[in-house]
Amino acid sequence: MGHSAGREPEPPAGSDPDLDFDVVVIGSGFGGSVAALRLAEKGYSVGVLEAGRRFADHELPETSWRIRRFLWAPALGCYGIQRITLLRAAGRRDKTGRRDKAGSSAAGGSAGTPPAKVLVLSGAGVGGGSLVYANTLYEPLPAFYADPQWRDIADWRTELAPHYDQAKRMLGVTTYPRQTSADRAMRAVADRMGVGHTFHATPVGVYLGEPGERVADPYFGGVGPERTGCLHCGACMTGCRYGAKNSLVKNYLWLAERLGVEVRPLTTATSIRPAPSGTGYQIETVRTGAWSPRHRQRIRAGQVVLAAGALQTQRLLHRMRATGALPHLSPRLGALTRTNSEAILGATVPLRTARRDGVDYSDGVAITSSFHPDPVTHIEPVRYGHGANLMGLLQSALVDGGPHRIRRWLGILGRRPLTYLPLLSVRDWSRRTVIALVMQSLDNSMTVHYRRSRFGWRRLATGPGHGAANPTWIPAGNRAVRLLAERIGGIPGGSVTDPFNVPVTAHLLGGAVIGATPADGVIDAYHRVFGHPGLHVVDGAAVSANLGVNPSLTIAAQAERALSYWPNRGEPDPRPPLGDPYAPVAPVPPAHPAVPPAAPTALRW
Repeated sequence: MGHSAGREPEPPAGSDPDLDFDVVVIGSGFGGSVAALRLAEKGYSVGVLEAGRRFADHELPETSWRIRRFLWAPALGCYGIQRITLLRAAGRRDKTGRRDKAGSSAAGGSAGTPPAKVLVLSGAGVGGGSLVYANTLYEPLPAFYADPQWRDIADWRTELAPHYDQAKRMLGVTTYPRQTSADRAMRAVADRMGVGHTFHATPVGVYLGEPGERVADPYFGGVGPERTGCLHCGACMTGCRYGAKNSLVKNYLWLAERLGVEVRPLTTATSIRPAPSGTGYQIETVRTGAWSPRHRQRIRAGQVVLAAGALQTQRLLHRMRATGALPHLSPRLGALTRTNSEAILGATVPLRTARRDGVDYSDGVAITSSFHPDPVTHIEPVRYGHGANLMGLLQSALVDGGPHRIRRWLGILGRRPLTYLPLLSVRDWSRRTVIALVMQSLDNSMTVHYRRSRFGWRRLATGPGHGAANPTWIPAGNRAVRLLAERIGGIPGGSVTDPFNVPVTAHLLGGAVIGATPADGVIDAYHRVFGHPGLHVVDGAAVSANLGVNPSLTIAAQAERALSYWPNRGEPDPRPPLGDPYAPVAPVPPAHPAVPPAAPTALRW
């Protein structure tokens, strides 16, 4: 603790009687829910602003065709759990000319590297991405801890280890015990690629229990909700309607609300600025989807935690810098935005063959196994439940990357029209398809800018980043999918955007990453925003390197670590002052723990 012992929190939360909350958390996903609970345990009054709606289990969509409950498009009256966002290329490079550690422009990248579009899948609703994610909870590949962006600040593997353990217990991580038909096919692919020894079952956040059997709280010593055993129906990514999925409304948020945290759904934060009084921040909000200004409100808080997801957190911070509301944000905002080096592929059995042979690859939870074709690449079979066929519209013929990709794709379709025309039909797609999610831990990135469009409004746009560009295709993934199609008698497929070199990612990361100084990152090692005391980032935007695995567990673990260092309300802050060099400090036990000490999920730093 050293020189910082005895220092008051910065700014002192709760000292102004005009504050609506000590802390406002923007977003309720894996960072925001952790923050809400841990701050409430330390005595802070907490408000959570969530742009999406609240869902009871039975209100989640039966299939992805329940578009108003599945897709997110508030302007069209759709308040569902699945966001789909196209980030367009900026079209020009930032001209700051400053060079980063790796020798490329801080906002530009290697000379000649073209800007790239990317299609981003993300979550919405109270519980954030946990409503729509595949409940897959891996720790990252080794390269994550050694990434040059942050490796010299701390021993991250050691620092994060107890918080991974805590997050795993809170999220109910268990190894999936069954082997499905998709697993058997994927294992055969791993064997064909000579890496069968890397095949393993997935750690999942699901209450398995006895299928359909309702039981008292199995996790939190009796203070959590009742749960229902998993039906293995594959419908995790349209939202579990049966109470088996360990979404955040079943753990962190459940406990937080019972400690008095106020969650405000359908509330979109549009600005954050220092309060006129000089104490804390003023957050302006609007009712999500509303056109009338009467739905605008102002909320005062001593501190603000940004946890709206990598895309929405970046959007808000970029807007605040452009308008001058937060003028001291690091110039690195938007840099090191990553796609988790990802590709979404698959293999589909023709409809007639699938019906004849009784094919059903929807059995299981969303992801049940994975393997590593090489040390930096990770492949998982993914599934949707019966009838959830809408996302099949994003599938097309598989085409490798390289020059003239669109022409080669058209050639594939033209030479074999009878093979690929059936892909236009998504009937029974979820039963006859094995999706392949491919991820890598390579050091590649793009930079997200805030640019004015040709029509005058501002939007996020992508440009070249540090190191290599985010990949538009992954050779090991394409090979695996071709072998998978051969194994199941299907057609290899990629995403419909692939021929246009537009990758698809379900795991956008970075853009407000950890750095030693404001010249290196947007936040410090305690997740405090440089230049603006009392402002914090604890979501995917703070993930500083590609993981090579699904990021939810890492976002939760990083949030657990960051919040463990906050003082209890009114006590001295053990952290060094904002802007000082990083120094390890001991976690601060909460004054009002939500979970009984004998429960398996009690705090155990």
